[in-house]
Amino acid sequence: MSARRARTLVEEIEGHLLLTTARGEGRAAGERVAAQLGRLTDSQRDELERHVETAYLTLARTSWQRTAERAEELRRLYDDRYRALRLRLVAWYVLGCAALAATALLVVAA
Repeated sequence: MSARRARTLVEEIEGHLLLTTARGEGRAAGERVAAQLGRLTDSQRDELERHVETAYLTLARTSWQRTAERAEELRRLYDDRYRALRLRLVAWYVLGCAALAATALLVVAA
């Protein structure tokens, strides 16, 4: 199995685990809300629990998307700064080498 395929597989498993956890949390939240409303029929309770679970999953998905967008934005920002820093470092290195070469030439010429 290639490293890329293995990474994709791990990411898919992580996604399934996140989704399963979020569903469980949504279901638990739905059960808590339904428990607070004591006079519900079983069908009303089930419907309310499903509704809260769905709302919870929607909020979680939106949060994950925002987090992913922010991570991408930060990655681009980091890449831009890293590129600028690397360019500056190379420029200083070239300038230092040129100064060292000029100094060596002056010493040899004297």
